[in-house]
Amino acid sequence: MQHKNSVFHGLLKHVPWGGFEDLVEQHGADFRVRSLPSKTQLIALLYGQLSGAQSLREIVGTLQSHAARLYHLGAGAVARSTLSDANTLRPPEVFTGLLGLLIDQAHRGLRRELDGTTYLIDSTSLRLSALSGWARFSAGVCGAKAHVIYDPDADCPVYLNVTPANVNDITATQVMPIEAGATYVFDLGYYDYRWWAELDAKGCRIVTRFKTNTKLKLIEELPAPEGSAILSDRIGFLPARQAASRRNPMVDAVREIRVRIDTGKVLRILSNDLDAPAQEIADLYKRRWAIELFFRWVKQTLKITRFVGRSENAVRIHIAVALIAFLLLRLAQAAQSAVTSPLAFARLVRVNLMQRRRIDRLLLPEPNPVSYPDQLVLQWA
Repeated sequence: MQHKNSVFHGLLKHVPWGGFEDLVEQHGADFRVRSLPSKTQLIALLYGQLSGAQSLREIVGTLQSHAARLYHLGAGAVARSTLSDANTLRPPEVFTGLLGLLIDQAHRGLRRELDGTTYLIDSTSLRLSALSGWARFSAGVCGAKAHVIYDPDADCPVYLNVTPANVNDITATQVMPIEAGATYVFDLGYYDYRWWAELDAKGCRIVTRFKTNTKLKLIEELPAPEGSAILSDRIGFLPARQAASRRNPMVDAVREIRVRIDTGKVLRILSNDLDAPAQEIADLYKRRWAIELFFRWVKQTLKITRFVGRSENAVRIHIAVALIAFLLLRLAQAAQSAVTSPLAFARLVRVNLMQRRRIDRLLLPEPNPVSYPDQLVLQWA
């Protein structure tokens, strides 16, 4: 009988294993390791994400029921205590590095050819166990933040940084990579004239919102398009100081576009692009909703609201593996045409994860078993 690989095996084909092995060697992750190499740990954690397992015990127990198929995945047996220790002690840079490799791979493969690059910046909070002292936010409350740069055209993240929840969003921008000439869309959590000036100096287009109490020193009023949601289009200067003791380095003129959204609320959109049509700027800000949908999709579909460890190390590994699982699903979905909905595809993968089926045939009924009439027949009499 012809051998068929499982759906999980098909997903793992998208992992750049050569690059992963280089990361393991670079960080000494498997030095003096006998029972649980990094590859097996990754496969076990990915299984947990893709299958919806709720705990280490469930991951290990269900993997044991598929022990005969672990060999074809390139993994071995997994013990709960060993997996827990690995999550606590193994360098998270192995998994964040793999995430970076997959981001590059997915970004090249999924992104449409467009004139410019648009990135969305935001963060999402993650509630942690009260025993996670490294991420204590207040008395009895612990949490982490995932700071993400997202490419809506490729529908995938391009950057991730995990911090304790009490780290301000604008503080996290100090280590964010900035692509010169790109468009960056973000909300009020990144309201900082100094950072805006840095983006402006690199030729980046900024699209964000004014705070309600920020005044604009008007120098020119542009005509608003008739019959649109654009109420006004003005050019002016920001206040000379962001705070009483902080001089504003954003000295160039900016644009204020007032737009009425579907709920009736009026937004004051800010941009340093003085030439693009007002509707284009308004539409760019509207695209910010895509990163909110991404956060919601990951939290609802993958296991990112309940963690398999309490330590900072385990949480960083967990979040990195969750996004690795997201990218594997995106790459696998892009390689087939039968299922167009990401959510429907993720659900199909979940229920068929260890089944020996081709990913591009998940919607088709399984073929009837082939009988061979010429097989030997045992004659009892």
